[in-house]
Amino acid sequence: MSAWTAWLLGAPAPARQSVSARRGKRAEGEALPVRISGGPWNRTASIPARLLGFDQALVWAVAALLVWGLVMVYSATIAMPDNPQFTHGSTYFMMRHATWLALSLVAALVTFQAPMIWWERAAPWLFVASLGLLIVVLIPHVGAVINGARRWLTFGPIKFQPSEAVKLTMALYAAHYMVGKMEVKERFFRAVLPMALFVAIVGMLLLGQPDMGAFMVIAVIAMGILFLGGVNASMFSLIAAILVAAFAAMIAASDWRRERIFAYLDPWSEQHALGKGYQLSHALIAIGRGQIFGQGLGGSVEKLHWLPEVHTDFLLAVIGEEFGLIGVVLVIALFFWITRRIMVIGRQAIALDRVFSGLVAQGIGLWLGFQAFINIGVNLGALPTKGLTLPFMSYGGSAIMVNMVAIAIVLRIDVENRVLMRGGRA
Repeated sequence: MSAWTAWLLGAPAPARQSVSARRGKRAEGEALPVRISGGPWNRTASIPARLLGFDQALVWAVAALLVWGLVMVYSATIAMPDNPQFTHGSTYFMMRHATWLALSLVAALVTFQAPMIWWERAAPWLFVASLGLLIVVLIPHVGAVINGARRWLTFGPIKFQPSEAVKLTMALYAAHYMVGKMEVKERFFRAVLPMALFVAIVGMLLLGQPDMGAFMVIAVIAMGILFLGGVNASMFSLIAAILVAAFAAMIAASDWRRERIFAYLDPWSEQHALGKGYQLSHALIAIGRGQIFGQGLGGSVEKLHWLPEVHTDFLLAVIGEEFGLIGVVLVIALFFWITRRIMVIGRQAIALDRVFSGLVAQGIGLWLGFQAFINIGVNLGALPTKGLTLPFMSYGGSAIMVNMVAIAIVLRIDVENRVLMRGGRA
C-alpha cells in the first residue's frame, strides 16, 4: 500500500523489517535511533512496531484547533453587524474563514504530493520569489493599506499577505543553506554572515510595511535552524546578541513602539488605558471575566465592540472569556504538543540522515511554537502587544493557508521517515 493510500484510508503499514537510509542499509534486527509510533526511545530490535501511514495524532490535534478556531471566529464576529463600520451579515467572517479552510485543505493535499527532494531543489527559488512579493507589496497603489500598514496584495476579493509565505520559505531556504554549509559551519564569514545578510534584507522589507512581528518570527526561524544545524555556539551567540540589539534599537527609535512598551508596563494608567494600552487592558478584562470555567460559548461581553481585532490578534481573549482557564490551558496544551511532535519528526529525519527534511520540520516547529507563544503571551499580558495572529485559529486567509501547507510538509517528512523505517525508499 502506498503512503498516499495509507494516508487517505488510515490503514496500518506493515511491521518494520529493515531501514534504508541515504548512506546505506541497516542489517535486519539492528536498532534504529528513532522513536517509532510515539513509543519510548529504544535501541532493541525485539520490540515490534506497527507504522501507520501518517501521524494521525498530529492531524487530529491540528484539526481540533482549526474547527475550534472556526467556531470562535463566528462567536467573536457575530455582533459585528451592529457596528456601522461593518456592512456585512453576522456570518460574513465565518463563511470567508470556512472558505479559506477549504482552499487550504486542497493546498495541503497538493503540497503533500511533492517529495522532499523537490522542496530541497526549489527552496532557493521559492525564497527569492517570496522576497519579490515583499518588494511588490511596497509599491504604491499595488500593496493594499489597512490601518496604516501596507502588507497585502489584492487579487479581486482575495487579499494575500506575502510575509506569511516568507515564514515558510525562510524555513525551507535556511535548511537548504545549512545542508550546503555543513563543511564550513565553524567559519563565521562563510557559514553565518551570508544568512545574517539575507535576514537583514528580509527585515528591511518587512519594517517598510511595517511588520516587526513577522520579522521577529522569521529571525527566530533562521537563527533556530542555524543553531540546530550545528553552527558554533559562540558565533550563534554573537548573531543573537546583534539581533537583540537591533530590535532594541528599532523600539528606541520609534515613538509608537516605545509607547507600546510603556503601555504594557502600566496598561491601567489614565494615560495608557484609552491609548496604546486599550487593547491589552480589555483583553485582561476578558480573561478575568472567564475565571475557571468561562461564561459559556457566546457569552463574551468584550467582543461587543469593546476589544478591537477580536477575531484576529485577540481571539484567545474571547476563548478565555467564554471557556475560562480550562479553555486557555487546553489551547496551550495543544500548541505545546503539536510543536513537540513536529520537533520529534524532525529529529527522526536527521537520525535517518535526512538533514534537510529534519531541519525544515524543526524550523516549522519553531515558527508555529514561537508565534503561538507570542500571541498567547500578548493576550495574557505577559508580553507587549504585537500584531501576530494565533496559528490555525485566528481569522486570516493567507496565514491559515501557509500554516496548512507547512503541516502538509511535516506530514510528508513523517511519511518518508516511516517508509525508510520499513525498508523502502523515500
